[in-house]
Amino acid sequence: MISRRTFIKTLAVAAVFYPLNRAFAMPAPDRSLNMYNIHTGESLDVTYAVNGSYDVDALDKINYLLRCHYTNKVKTIDVGVLDLLCEIKDRIGTDEQIRIISGYRSPEYNGYLRSIGRHVAKHSYHMRGLAIDFTLPGFRNGRLSHVAKSFYAGGVGTYNEFVHIDTGPVRYW
Repeated sequence: MISRRTFIKTLAVAAVFYPLNRAFAMPAPDRSLNMYNIHTGESLDVTYAVNGSYDVDALDKINYLLRCHYTNKVKTIDVGVLDLLCEIKDRIGTDEQIRIISGYRSPEYNGYLRSIGRHVAKHSYHMRGLAIDFTLPGFRNGRLSHVAKSFYAGGVGTYNEFVHIDTGPVRYW
């Protein structure tokens, strides 16, 4: 009979060579976003992850769509915030086009917004490519924010015109 100690050691060694999350993992879902940038008038309907692998060309297209419309600068958008946006859309169960209010925000544009009295954070997560402001036609922002909060995955701000999500610390306003 195998001892408890030997059994635990065997499990520990097996976990190193074959992690349990792989042994019981479900296939990663494909991730798609259909977005419209309200400032540029551009649309993008793209699948950016297939079987758990991110498509670099698709991510480049997303980064371009979510660029700062004020300076036209492009920054890499965190895939975590893209995945969160996709999860929100999927949880709500819609294929409606997501209206993007803000993705990447250059320091110049962020400073400009502060100078005209907009209440934007001095060190906004938008400037790091970690935040997206969006809305979905046909869905109240309160509902969108409630769904976003259910993921407990970062900051969620609820505004009259849009919902803010980011991959910073969990907090709500």
